[in-house]
Amino acid sequence: MIRVEPTGAVLGAAILDVDLSKPMRDDDFRIILRALGDHGVLRFPNQDLNPGDVSRFSGLFGEIQGNPIGKADAKREFPEVGILSNLKENGQYIGSPDAGQDWHTDMTYRDVTGFVNVLYGVRIPMRDGKPLGGTEFSNMHMVYDALPADIKTRLDGAIGIHDFTKFWDHMRNDRGSQRPALTEEQRRMRPPVPHPIFLTHPITGRKVLYCNPGFTDRIEGMPRPESDELLAYLFEFQLRDQFRYTNHWTEKDLLMWDNLGTIHRAIADYGPDEIRLIRRCQVMATKIFDPGFARLAQAA
Repeated sequence: MIRVEPTGAVLGAAILDVDLSKPMRDDDFRIILRALGDHGVLRFPNQDLNPGDVSRFSGLFGEIQGNPIGKADAKREFPEVGILSNLKENGQYIGSPDAGQDWHTDMTYRDVTGFVNVLYGVRIPMRDGKPLGGTEFSNMHMVYDALPADIKTRLDGAIGIHDFTKFWDHMRNDRGSQRPALTEEQRRMRPPVPHPIFLTHPITGRKVLYCNPGFTDRIEGMPRPESDELLAYLFEFQLRDQFRYTNHWTEKDLLMWDNLGTIHRAIADYGPDEIRLIRRCQVMATKIFDPGFARLAQAA
């Protein structure tokens, strides 16, 4: 029977005795969904998965986004399964080499938010017997609970404006990313979108802080200086050590996390010759806010 083994830290649990290459039993899915709400970050160790397996498992949780700024690669059998890697073939990167190296929450730039990320570790860089390229998280349930009462009152009902170009341009201008500039058409594809600063999590029923340094650009209806000052406070607060947890990868790990209840970043502590190859699906919140779907977690 499937087992949930919490890390004992502020986030994280291992999900044991389940084979994700096989169709998912309904009871197992309910347990995983509940554990996702309770622990935020789930690790499924020692999984032998092909891209189709990663896609099928990811699709249980909602619609898979695919390429956020362009058309799917028709040459690939499973184009919805992205590649994060510094590996090159014929002088070209086979995937995104620098994705997510600053704090953010995926797909807050969409009108339909992101729900989960599902990543499968094919190659993990090692140095002196230790894994590199970890993924660090912060717990937004705990952050909301710890916010001062006056901040909660001040931001009750407030709306954050999330902008895809903020993160993209930051990576190019401040982080030396070789990613190309967005075209005008790509910018039109991803206009700024509003989301509540405080969101009620559909699984736990608790409030979370739903803003992040990567994509949250301003607070709606607030003068820019006041908005910038308040967001700077929130961004500093949500990254305090007591809320943070780091996952250290092992090859054949499948890692999934809840984008509604966490923010994250990839740790770029490996060199160009230390190869990292991850397969990724970004799953949108097209199911989880349906009360019937969310109640599956309460049935576990």
